[in-house]
Amino acid sequence: MMVPIALTIAGSDSSGGAGIQADLKTFTALGVYGASVLTALTAQNTQGVQGVLPVEPSFVTEQIRSVMSDLEVGAAKTGMLATAAVINAVVTTLKEFPEIPLVVDPVMVATSGDVLLQADAIDAVRHVLLPRARLVTPNLPEAARLLDATLAETEAAVEEQGREICSRFGCKAVLMKGGHGTSVDAVDLLIEGSGKTLRLSTPRIDTRHTHGTGCTLSAAIAALLATGADLETAVQRAKAFIQDAIEHGARNPIGKGNGPVDHLYAIRRHGPPV
Repeated sequence: MMVPIALTIAGSDSSGGAGIQADLKTFTALGVYGASVLTALTAQNTQGVQGVLPVEPSFVTEQIRSVMSDLEVGAAKTGMLATAAVINAVVTTLKEFPEIPLVVDPVMVATSGDVLLQADAIDAVRHVLLPRARLVTPNLPEAARLLDATLAETEAAVEEQGREICSRFGCKAVLMKGGHGTSVDAVDLLIEGSGKTLRLSTPRIDTRHTHGTGCTLSAAIAALLATGADLETAVQRAKAFIQDAIEHGARNPIGKGNGPVDHLYAIRRHGPPV
């Protein structure tokens, strides 16, 4: 049996709760082999980001080509790309592999509020990265920033912004994440360019321990796409996975600030290996 393989192209989180580390934990928890391309190093913990060191774009390209020349990657995702030069390098290199679906988490700001994307890189996200995406997974502030719009406050406004992201930037589908909303339930909307909308609702969990939620959700979707799941199934299963990861992370907080979700709850649930 061929082992499914997913690739994460993202920054490192030295505290392990987000970024490359969260993605690889998620891949593992879902039974998918994880490969990684580092775009930046961060000095980071649950209380904030103390420093960012971007990787040279040429070396990002070298990493991608090295992985792709050897591994049968079934899906890829991007997270923190940091600079316009890195975004351009990633998209230019991925043009060599057009058959691989790409999930884009348009990381701009960390849970702590620290900025993770240079201001001049936002246009590169809009016009270079998003057109390559099979799916884009913005939270509500990110969606508003992409559109230079006000924060959507109603479900109808969220859906309207999702459709505008699809039509304006050419991505095939958008998952508008409702974690920053104020409704009783956390409502996500999967909006496809074809016009179809899927509403996904789960009870909102009252916790501040949500570090890495965006990374984890997008990684879960990429992992499930790598297994051959269709987009709708992958999003539904990933939504259930992140819900449980948040719940378990809230029960067992790590760090002194906004702790991470619990990526490995599913592995522990089945007991230690023999």
